[in-house]
Amino acid sequence: MRLVVENLACRRGVRMLFAGLGFTLEAGRALIVTGPNGTGKSSLLRILAGLARPEAGLLRLEGAPEPEDFTEETHYLGHLDAHKGALSAQENLAFWRAMLGRPALSVGEAMEAVGLGGLERLPVAVLSAGQKRRLALARLLVAQRPLWLLDEPTTALDTAAQARFAELARAHVAAGGLIVAATHAPLDFGPSDGLDLGAWRPARPVAERIDA
Repeated sequence: MRLVVENLACRRGVRMLFAGLGFTLEAGRALIVTGPNGTGKSSLLRILAGLARPEAGLLRLEGAPEPEDFTEETHYLGHLDAHKGALSAQENLAFWRAMLGRPALSVGEAMEAVGLGGLERLPVAVLSAGQKRRLALARLLVAQRPLWLLDEPTTALDTAAQARFAELARAHVAAGGLIVAATHAPLDFGPSDGLDLGAWRPARPVAERIDA
């Protein structure tokens, strides 16, 4: 598969975050998205995930069954971990495995892979912030989807957990997957390209009159 983005623009309110953005991401590579706060890193990921609409531009995942609408080929991990606190870690992950389809690792295997083995029956509400984040990352492993969209994926992770997740990300890339990750911290995901969104900001702020 190959992710192709052409002439993409994103507006929030009267402000154009970026415009004219274009890149191609080949299978077996990661794209590391950087830039100052407010340049549209999270917005770009939400557009790629189908959760927000661009102001302009085209995007497609060549090789997917529906190249122009590839949401079924993506895993999106945002700032929120998206857990139900009253349910156990196992119940939360089993729900996502059933909902996402295309089963990959079992719930137990995925929890072991992120270092949560033995915590399956604990309510998510009692887990630490780092454990909740690792449980969110485990969703990437229970369903087979080639394109991972990750927004600050290592937030709340200690050094050991960051290294463990980097290994999982490198394995995904080595197997022909694609990753687009927004970050303020270094990420070692294997063969990677860089995208600085700060370079795609309009030269001057775009303001428009809003009619009453």
